[in-house]
Amino acid sequence: MKKRNIIEKIEKKFKNLFSNDIGIDLGTANTLVYVRGRGIVLNEPTVVAFNEKTGRVVAVGRQAQKMIGRTPSHITAVRPLVEGVISDFEITEEMISYLINKSQENSKKMMGPRVLVGVPSGITNVETRAVYDAVKNAGAREIHIIEEPMVAAIGDRLPIKDAIGSVIVDIGGGTTDIAVISLGGIVNSKNLKVAGDRLNEDIIQYVRNKFKILIGEKTAERLKIDIGSVLPLDEPLEATMRGRDLVTGLPREIKINDTHIRKAISPSLVLLLDAVKEVLEITPPEIISDILNRGIFLTGGGSLLRQLDVLLNELTKVPVHLVDDPLTSVARGTGIVLEEIGDYKEILICDEDGISLKE
Repeated sequence: MKKRNIIEKIEKKFKNLFSNDIGIDLGTANTLVYVRGRGIVLNEPTVVAFNEKTGRVVAVGRQAQKMIGRTPSHITAVRPLVEGVISDFEITEEMISYLINKSQENSKKMMGPRVLVGVPSGITNVETRAVYDAVKNAGAREIHIIEEPMVAAIGDRLPIKDAIGSVIVDIGGGTTDIAVISLGGIVNSKNLKVAGDRLNEDIIQYVRNKFKILIGEKTAERLKIDIGSVLPLDEPLEATMRGRDLVTGLPREIKINDTHIRKAISPSLVLLLDAVKEVLEITPPEIISDILNRGIFLTGGGSLLRQLDVLLNELTKVPVHLVDDPLTSVARGTGIVLEEIGDYKEILICDEDGISLKE
C-alpha cells in the first residue's frame, strides 16, 4: 500500500511538471478555456470557417465569426455545436485542437494535457462519447467530462457537497440547464432547447413579420444585448436596425425598441419559466425549504437579459440571485475541479477511458 502511494505521488508530480491541466466550457455560442495556474486564457465564439475546395480550416473563433454572412461560396463559416451537441465531429475536433494548442503556445510541456470538459445535463452516452473522442483526437492525454450545471455551481462556490439544496439555472447559447443539487449530486434537472440562440431566432422572425425586413443572426444578437428586457423599463431603450427590405429587396434602416424585443421573445421566455416551475414542483419538500431560504441562482450569458431575475422572482415567489460574472461560471468551475480532481470523481459523468459513469 505504501509503495503504491509513493508511486502515485511520483506520477502526480511528474504529470504536473510535463503536462498542462485544461478546463473547457464547450458552449454552443462561446467556448472558454481555463489553464491551471493561469486562469481563463481563451474566450472564443464557437465558430469555424473552412475552405470547401481544400477541406482545410481557414479560421477559428473570433476571426471565423467575423466571416459569417461575408464569405465567398467556397468558404463556409459554421457553428459545429447545435443545442449543446456536436453536429460536425471533424470540425469540432479541429476547433478543440486549435484551442488546446493556442492555450499552450507559451508553455513547454512534453505530454498532452489533462482536459476537463463541461457538457449540458441530460447528454446521452453517444453524445458523451462524441465529445470524448473529439477531445482525445485533438491531443489530450487524459479526459474527464462533467455536467455544466454542476460545474457552474462549483464555479459559483455553491455548497454542492453539503446536505443543502441549491437550484441553478444555466442559460447558455443552445440550451438551458435547470438543476437542483444536493450532497454532490443532481436531485432533479431539466435540459431545455430554449436559450440565447432561440431568442435570436424569435427576434429574426418577429422583425420579418412585423417590419418585412430580413436581418441576420449577429444583428439579432446585438439587438437582444443592447435593448432586450423581459419587463417594461423605467427608461425605454431604442436601437437602429439595418436589414434587407423583403418588398423592395433594397437595404433599409429603422428604429426598434425594447417593447418589440419583449414581444418577440415572450413565447420562448414562457417555455423557459414554465420549465423552472416544473423542476420546483417535483423537488422534495425538505429541499424546497432550503430553496426558499437560499433562492435560485442564475448563470450563463442568457441570465444577463434585463429584469429576468425580477420576473422569475415574481413567478416563483423565491429569491433569485444573478451570480457574479455568469459568463465564466463553468470555466471557473473546471479550474476548481482540476485542482482536486480526486475529490470530485463522483460527480464526473465519464471516466478516463471514455466510459459513461451515468446510470
